[in-house]
Order: sequence, then C-alpha cells, then structure tokens
Amino acid sequence: MARQMFKGNEAISEAAIQAGCRYFFGYPITPQNEIPEYMSARLPQVGGVFLQAESEISAINMVYGAAGAGVRVMTSSSSPGISLKQEGISYIVMAELPCVIVNIVRGGPGLGSIQPAQSDYFQATRGGGHGDYRIISYAPNSVQEAIELTHLAFDVADQYRNPVIIMGDGVIGQMMEPVTMPEYKPRKLPAKDWAAVGWKPGDAKARAMINSLFIKPDECEQQNIKLKAKADEMEKNELLYEELYMDDAQYAIVAYGTTARIALSAIRRAREEGIKVGLIRPITLWPFPYEAIHKACAHVEKFLAAEMSMGQMVEDVRLAVGHLRPVEFYGRSGGVVPNVNDIYREIVRMKEGS
Repeated sequence: MARQMFKGNEAISEAAIQAGCRYFFGYPITPQNEIPEYMSARLPQVGGVFLQAESEISAINMVYGAAGAGVRVMTSSSSPGISLKQEGISYIVMAELPCVIVNIVRGGPGLGSIQPAQSDYFQATRGGGHGDYRIISYAPNSVQEAIELTHLAFDVADQYRNPVIIMGDGVIGQMMEPVTMPEYKPRKLPAKDWAAVGWKPGDAKARAMINSLFIKPDECEQQNIKLKAKADEMEKNELLYEELYMDDAQYAIVAYGTTARIALSAIRRAREEGIKVGLIRPITLWPFPYEAIHKACAHVEKFLAAEMSMGQMVEDVRLAVGHLRPVEFYGRSGGVVPNVNDIYREIVRMKEGS
C-alpha cells in the first residue's frame, strides 16, 4: 500500500471516514480546525453529513442525537471546547451511547495559548464531567498511530456503548508525516438493537428508549453499578502501552504522545553514554499501565514522569510505584514543548542524584 503525506488532523478525519463515520458535528477552534474543514469536504462525498454547530455545547448534543440513532458519529475540539462539551459527554455516558471525541490539546487553563500541551490529562482520564464514569482515552505519538487508534476507537465505542476520546497534543494534530492508510478491519460487534430508528404500535421489537435521567435513587444507583461493571471490563481488556529499552533499565521515563517521542531520542543519547534508561509509554491514558510500572520497580531505581503540563500523569505514576521507588517529574506548560536536551539533562541529573 502506497505511503502518502498526511497532516495529523486530516489523517484522523480520513481514518474516521474509513471506519464508517458518516456524521460530524463540531465548532472551530485552533489547533484542530483541519478536522472540521476536512470533514466538511469529505463527508458529502461518501453520503455523510457535516454540520458546524453554533457552539460546542450544541455540537455534543447533536452527537447525542445521532449516537442514539445508532450511526457512527464524531466530534472534535481543543481544550476549552472540550470543557464546554463535558455536560453532554456525561449525558452520553449515562445513556450508554457510542461516539468518538477528538481533543487536540492546547495550553490552558482558560483560553490559554494555541500551542501544544498535555494539560487535559485529568479531564481525559477522570471522566471530565459530573458523576461516576470512565472513558477510554487514546494518546497517539505519531500520525500513523493516530490513524490506527481512530479505527480502533469507533469499534471500542460500539462494543462498550461508551464514548472514546482520542487525545492528541497540538503537535500530533499539526505535524505532517508519511503514513500508510491501512484497510479498516472491524471487530466483531453486537447488533445495535438498542438504537432509536423508528417504531410504531404493533412492531415486534420493543420501543427504544434513549435516556440519561433516572429519577429514583435506586434506579440511578443500579445504572451507576452497570457503568462501573462496564468500566471494569474496559480496564481489563483495552489497556495499551509500549515498553522500550526496559529489559535492563536502571532508570525509566514514563511519557506519552509527543513528549514520549522526545524522551525516546534523549534515552538513545543517554544509552550511547552508558546510562541504562528505558521508556514506558501509555497508549491508553485510561486504562493506565499501573501494573507494568509497578513490575518495573523490581529493577528500576528511579522513575521520571515527563509531560507537557505542571504535573498530572505523574500522580498515576506515583500511584503505580507506591513507596517502592522515587518518582521525579519534569514538565513544561502553556504550550512550551520540551526538547531532547531538556530531557537528557533530567536523565543525567536523575542518575547523579542531584
């Protein structure tokens, strides 16, 4: 299959279409604007529907409606826009509807900057909205991986009847790389007999009810218990992570997305100088690779969490390690991207104990 140049945002869009997405509702915000732009051109070509909503709030509620009809639907935004979508996402989870949400992260809080960041980690891994729920969150570190995870996201959303987030920092969305657009190979998925696709008296099929309101406390609790069981199943079956140079590592960096790519270059440089350091890269931010990090404590003396934030993922790394080993942190925020020298210096400092 021929390789071609794709910008990250456009690659995610084309991968979504290949995976059967035919409905997109969104609102423009930098640095994800190429997604709605691409979808506005491509969806009509495949019989789909693109609609620019009047706001992010409107867009996510349009997603709710389309998902309730059983179609494959996607929305995208960047950090402040995802914040506005959180109430609708919470409704969608409670109603048990599948959809894909793309967040091309920029610096915050507030309107912040338009430059790359990873400061939406808490939002992506703790549900983000009100109530008790979880969402699978993918963090690609290349345009190729963004394509593959987009294909997977639609299947996982349908399998569990739950939203799935693709969280790419602004670098992933804006950079251009040569990729292969693989053939979409779907999972075996259950029929969507729950979808509200029309009903009339006398139909053999029961009337579909799409609902996120449970007035009676006992009923609401039972729905929460059901969602918790679903989250446990996702956590058990959908964890993805990568380990590099970890077999003999005395030191380990935990990083994801663009930061992981930068860290890997710093690790290779340190390895050339005899420093035994490895990388653990979460691909799913939730589920998080707690067990893999915990097992690494058997031979790793120190851990370094590196991220484009003031320190969010580091809390999960510390939970995984417990009190067995020191966990240090290096972060840049507000749209500042660390460079290889920055992380290399942190590796040397960690080794020297300064």
